[in-house]
Amino acid sequence: MQALIRVLVLIAVLAPAQAQTRRAAPFLATAYAIHGVTASGEHTRPGTVAADPAVLPIGTKIQVTNAGPHSGVYTVTDTGGAVKGRHIDIFLPSWARAKEFGRKIVHVRVLRWGRGR
Repeated sequence: MQALIRVLVLIAVLAPAQAQTRRAAPFLATAYAIHGVTASGEHTRPGTVAADPAVLPIGTKIQVTNAGPHSGVYTVTDTGGAVKGRHIDIFLPSWARAKEFGRKIVHVRVLRWGRGR
């Protein structure tokens, strides 16, 4: 599993433009629980993710699958220094839930592009 994650992270860094299709693409997913204001100016809340704005611009609506109970529709409202390429960081309301989420390979499909696309 670790080798697969490394390969996908490498792909994410080298080929982020390929993620900009309407088909589902593999992404590395992590979770965070930092409460505050996001890059979009909104407060963190469930249903939001951080992403690399070169891959998924702020305001983009995505469908995440293969994330167990955290599969669903999210809006990109934040960016992050460690969120590069095909990587999303899902906001969860508690550190315990974020830690439990860990790192997963998920599938992301763009439902609507945000500003900057």
